Amino acid sequence: MSNSILSLIEFIAALSFLLLIHEMGHFLVGKLFKIEAEEFGFGYPPKLLKLFTLGGTDFTLNLIPFGAFVRFKGENDPDAPGGLASAGKWKRLATLFTGAAMNLIMGILLFTFVISRTGMPQADIISIATVESGSPAAVAGVLPEDIIKSINSIEINSMLGVSQIIQQNLDIPINMTLLRGDNLIELSITPRGNPPEGQGPLGIVMKNPVQKVGFINAIPAGGRLAYEQIKQIISIPFMLIRGQVQSEEMRLLSPKGIYDVYSQVRAEERVSEEGQPGLAILNIAWFFGVISVALGFTNLLPIPALDGGRMLFIIPEIITGKKVPAKYENMIHFIGYTALLVLMGYVFYQDFVNPIVLP
Repeated sequence: MSNSILSLIEFIAALSFLLLIHEMGHFLVGKLFKIEAEEFGFGYPPKLLKLFTLGGTDFTLNLIPFGAFVRFKGENDPDAPGGLASAGKWKRLATLFTGAAMNLIMGILLFTFVISRTGMPQADIISIATVESGSPAAVAGVLPEDIIKSINSIEINSMLGVSQIIQQNLDIPINMTLLRGDNLIELSITPRGNPPEGQGPLGIVMKNPVQKVGFINAIPAGGRLAYEQIKQIISIPFMLIRGQVQSEEMRLLSPKGIYDVYSQVRAEERVSEEGQPGLAILNIAWFFGVISVALGFTNLLPIPALDGGRMLFIIPEIITGKKVPAKYENMIHFIGYTALLVLMGYVFYQDFVNPIVLP
């Protein structure tokens, strides 16, 4: 029970922080461009009390202790002076974009933090993790931590490359060049065509060596991980169309559904975290790095009522110099917002009556 409560507290605090920095991005850039913010709320209405007023903005504490919101003056009224809708197109675009950008940046920083603590795998270097006793590799003299440099004079820079060469030479001797410390070693090994269950032809397990890096040097790797995650999100509809995944394997998740996933993942991770107190924060950071990137990217999708949908209406103004009439834009956003509420209600319902269970 205590672990469940701890997971719930972790989840609410971390997700609220991601939502807070999203709204803070909107708020800070809006203020930079002199767009008046009437209220910045911690949590969601109904309002409990006003904490203070700063720079013309009321900072409030709200009943639902989850996330935050910013309410700009004249969000849907282009005739309101100093409001969002009356600001210049580039100012509105920047203000709308920065919320999602803050989540993308936070995702990259969380990935970077984990990499700087655990090290960065060197994808183009293949080393030996374990060698099975009595296997061809063991008989030939392969040792853990040896680095595979080449096989049959073919340079090795990926695990796939090793596997392909091995499969092409089953029951045929191969020449393997290994780096052991500072010395190159040449070995002849014959891959088994019919290895024991659970073992491969050579009887080895490969790995990518991990290189320790500082936080700054880990930022590019954090960025690549965020990029790969976005590519994966984009690929999902195409995978569904091609039949690579089944529709029942994919479902939208409400915060309740995301918590179900988080609680199950944390329950499994706590076993490996025993005696390693620093591992828990790394696992949590990684999980919410994934959530932060997904939150930032989905907010940029051209869906009415989302930031991306509002940004979409600025594009015609950039091209033609004329705004889309406010009544049409507001109507579309209202329809979109209503549809999102209905969809979210359905997703919440599904997450309660059919909770997600990880395999």
